[in-house]
Amino acid sequence: MFNATAAQAQHVIDSNGLSRQTLAYYLSRAVTMAEFLAVDPFGNDGPYPYKEDDVRLIQNIGAKFIGRAIYRWGNEPALQNPAFLEQARRLMQQVHARDPEVIFQAAVFEAVSEKVNEIPVPAWVFEALDQPVEHRHFRYADMLNGNGKFVNHWGRWGSVPDITRQEAQRWLMYLCGTYINLGCEALHMGQIALMGMEDKGLRKWTEFMARVRAYARKHSRRQWVLLDAHTPAGGMVADGKSLLDFNSFPLRIKPVTGKPMEGMLQVGHVDAMYGRSKACITPSGWRCDALPYLVEFDNFGISKTPGVADTSSHFIWGYDEITWLYLQPEAYRNQWLKYAYNWLAAHDANAFLQMPVSRIISRGRGFHGERFRGNMRSAACPQGNNMELVIKEIWKE
Repeated sequence: MFNATAAQAQHVIDSNGLSRQTLAYYLSRAVTMAEFLAVDPFGNDGPYPYKEDDVRLIQNIGAKFIGRAIYRWGNEPALQNPAFLEQARRLMQQVHARDPEVIFQAAVFEAVSEKVNEIPVPAWVFEALDQPVEHRHFRYADMLNGNGKFVNHWGRWGSVPDITRQEAQRWLMYLCGTYINLGCEALHMGQIALMGMEDKGLRKWTEFMARVRAYARKHSRRQWVLLDAHTPAGGMVADGKSLLDFNSFPLRIKPVTGKPMEGMLQVGHVDAMYGRSKACITPSGWRCDALPYLVEFDNFGISKTPGVADTSSHFIWGYDEITWLYLQPEAYRNQWLKYAYNWLAAHDANAFLQMPVSRIISRGRGFHGERFRGNMRSAACPQGNNMELVIKEIWKE
C-alpha cells in the first residue's frame, strides 16, 4: 500500500479524499497518454511502441496525472489476457519506482460490444453491487436500452450501455474494478449523459458511483479513486453534491476566419466549458463555486470538409483537435500551447490544460493508427513531435 513520505505529505490522498490543493496539484500536471499501459497482449507492442521513452518523458517533465492510460474501445476480451494486464502493471511499477506520486487514469467509456458475451462475470462484481452471485457470462443484450436508444450507436460493432439496466451496471463495475485492481487511481467514465439516457435525477448514477468508491476504499492503492467524465451540462451534481471529483471536456477550439488553420479559444464557443462548471460539494467534502476541470485536445474524426472554417462546428478547420494540432508547423504548435495555457489562466481559474503527449489522430483514409507523440524526436521515439520541452517549460514557469 502507498505511504506518503514527509516530502509528499501536502499531497495526501486517502479514504477521506483529497484537498482542493492536492487536486489542483495533480490537474496542473496532467497529460493525455492514451493507451500508454495498453500493451499488445501478444507481445508485439501493438500500434504504440517506444514505451521506454514515455517512462523517461513522464519523469523529465514532472507529469503527475497520466490520463487515459488504459482502456478498451471494443475488443473487451483483452481484459481477460494475463499478458495484457501484467505488462500494464509492469509499466506502472517502472514509473512509480521513479515517482510514487503519479496517478494513472483508466477510461471506462460509453461503448460496449457483443464480445462481452465471451467474458465470465467474476463473483466480486456481484458482491460489489450487493447482488447474489451467478455463474455465467455477461449478456450484451441486457445492457442496452429497452426502447432502442443508442443501440448500434457506434455502428454495427457496438452500443451505449444504459446505466439503469442492472447488466450495464455489472459491466461498468467490472471495468472499474479491473482497472482499480490493476493499480489505476482515476477513472474517466466517458459520456455519462449518453449512458444516463433514462436516469432521471441521476439516481442510478449516484448509487453506482457510491459502489465504485466503496470498492476503491478496499482495493485501490490509496483507498480512493478520482472519478471524472465528459460533462456537457457543466457537471454531474445531485442534491448539491458532485458525483465526480473533477469535470472534463474538450478545448473546443474556434477557427480564426481568414487565417487558414489558425485557432483560438473563446468563452461561449459552441458548448465550451469555460465559466460553466457547476458549484457543488465535492466527494471529498469541500465546497466550491465551480468544480475544477480538465480541458483536453479531443479526438473524434475528420469532417467531410477538411480545411474549411466552420465556427458553428466542433471541428477546427474540419479536423478534431489533436489532429489539428498535429498538422501545425512545429513553431506554431508550441506557440499555441503556451497561448492556451495562458488563456485558461486569464479566463477561468478552475480550468486546467491536459497536455497532449499521445493520442490517435484522424487525417483521413490511408493514415489509420497514426498518433500525435509529444516526445522529443530521437532514436528512442522517432515519431516524436518535439513538444516535451515546451510542456516542461510551461510547467516550470
